[in-house]
Amino acid sequence: MTTIPARLARTTLQSPTLEHARKRTIQAYREWYRAAPEIVSLYALSVPPSMVRLKIRQDFERNKYVDNLDVINMLLLKNQQEYQETMNGWKQEPHIMHWFKPYEEAPVPTTFLDKFYSGRDEPAATNPIQRSTGS
Repeated sequence: MTTIPARLARTTLQSPTLEHARKRTIQAYREWYRAAPEIVSLYALSVPPSMVRLKIRQDFERNKYVDNLDVINMLLLKNQQEYQETMNGWKQEPHIMHWFKPYEEAPVPTTFLDKFYSGRDEPAATNPIQRSTGS
């Protein structure tokens, strides 16, 4: 399948009012919702389209209470970029499956080797190095 970069490209829009931003958000949600079966088949995912739709809904609801118009415009821009990259096949399966990764905190390593394996360093000293002044 050849990708056409301009297939889903749009010019950047700035919503002048919250009502206009609301309409754009609903339109974006519908595009994602309708694309769920295509996403599953395009990336040969092992999850049903209903799970993809659930994740899409959760992502939109996470930003439900944003009321700053500049932030909404930025989120809609990033949404369009994500949609275009997903639907053009510019991602790989791990990028899509990352959506379903549980958001749980990993246990904090306690031993030296556990910290080393996880890529963590010793915590920084709470007190800065005291410089002695000569008298």
